[in-house]
Amino acid sequence: MRSLFFLPPPKNKVVVIKLKSGNNGANNSFGGNYMKILMVGDIVGRPGRKAAADLLPLIIQEHGVDFVIANGENAAGGRGINREITDEFLRQGIEVITMGNHVWDNREILSFIDQEPRLLRPANYPDDCPGQGYNIFHGPAGRRIAVINVSGRVFLANLDCPFRTVDYILKRIENQADIVLVDFHAEATSEKQAMGWYLDGRVTAVFGTHTHVQTADEIILPAGTAYITDVGMTGPWHSILGVKTSQVIKRFLTQRPGPFEIAAGPIQLNAVLLELDDTTLKPVSISRIMHRVEA
Repeated sequence: MRSLFFLPPPKNKVVVIKLKSGNNGANNSFGGNYMKILMVGDIVGRPGRKAAADLLPLIIQEHGVDFVIANGENAAGGRGINREITDEFLRQGIEVITMGNHVWDNREILSFIDQEPRLLRPANYPDDCPGQGYNIFHGPAGRRIAVINVSGRVFLANLDCPFRTVDYILKRIENQADIVLVDFHAEATSEKQAMGWYLDGRVTAVFGTHTHVQTADEIILPAGTAYITDVGMTGPWHSILGVKTSQVIKRFLTQRPGPFEIAAGPIQLNAVLLELDDTTLKPVSISRIMHRVEA
């Protein structure tokens, strides 16, 4: 299978770039009752990359997944992403990699993000930032899948308004996408819930990321948008948000800065499986996935 990528650049032109799908023919479920989309929670450091490498192919096969998105902003030692890891994820079957507030932490990204349309950074960064905040992909059976990445502002950097940014993007891609998926990378649960309700009926799904704790509030909202406050974390299980527990506890006890290192030990993969009616492309179910493996 091949994917087509549409990048709507300035002046409303459309550039079409052919991309090879990374899931090695796992899209064999389409044509049945459902199209299945997997959103993988923040991949943290080497343990997260191992979890993705070991577990993602099994999940794709088990559930007949058609399209995979993953948040990769913590993939390189917990801070940002580099070219090697980006290529590794794409080979594993991840079609789109989203980012967040750590997008610029690894400066290597500046050398390739403009040339990698499958790597998205939050769209509400200033206009002169490199990279792109949304793109449209051709998925199974030619379905046009828009993926939008935005960052919250509560307890995070004071970027452009994420709500108005999504409004702007939806106007730009009107009639160009059959499915619209939003990764809202935000800290506050209230801001995430507000985004879900704000976009209800206007996008296919809103996936919250960033907090590294999977929430149990997955729902299809009244106007038909699938929503979850946080997809969770793919990384070290015995940790505090992916970091060694002793280091985080010490900081709370002493109120002094100290190193934060990625924890070792058992690993986990958190994700959300979204099922769409393959005729209407409306969500029919949203389910949490949590796989844990002892080291």
